[in-house]
Amino acid sequence: MRETRSSRDGTSGETVKMLYLTIGCRALLAGVFVVALAGKIRGRAAFGEFTASIVALGMFPRAGSVMAAYAVLGAEAVVILALALPSTVLLGFAVAMALLAALTTGILAAMRRGRRAPCRCFGASAAPLGKAHVVRNLLLLLAGGTGLTAGAVAGDAGAGAHPAGIVLALVTAAVGVLLVVRLDDLLGLFTTSAPPR
Repeated sequence: MRETRSSRDGTSGETVKMLYLTIGCRALLAGVFVVALAGKIRGRAAFGEFTASIVALGMFPRAGSVMAAYAVLGAEAVVILALALPSTVLLGFAVAMALLAALTTGILAAMRRGRRAPCRCFGASAAPLGKAHVVRNLLLLLAGGTGLTAGAVAGDAGAGAHPAGIVLALVTAAVGVLLVVRLDDLLGLFTTSAPPR
């Protein structure tokens, strides 16, 4: 009887760890996509700049670029909604990964053709899309894959979660969101040349 309980506790402990990992990845991706969507729809000018950045990539004609901009907004909204609802979390991870893969492919294709449009991912930055944005998206893709896997393992293990573990997962995710959203600013700190003396 004791062996059965301890084996159950061991499995439960691993499952709860997977739950914390799922919560962290879920909060990270949801936070990133909330900021991204808000940055693009905060005003007509912001959406116009986002659409212009897609036009500048030269992947579609102007009408196609506008449609692509709306498609990105719709996909981001789906990701946010799916990650917010407990019953659709795994779908949210899958849609986030598909969107990130499409965006990364677009950036790589534009870079191969020598197109360097500004990154309007979060609505404000004028830094041109480049390798750093590809790496950022790949890391977010990794977070999506990790969350999807951990979520499938954790299942409905919410009852065994400790509040401190949940808070730690959320704080870690919040730091991750801040780093992702401010990537261009952080890179600017290290790439800005020193002023002449």
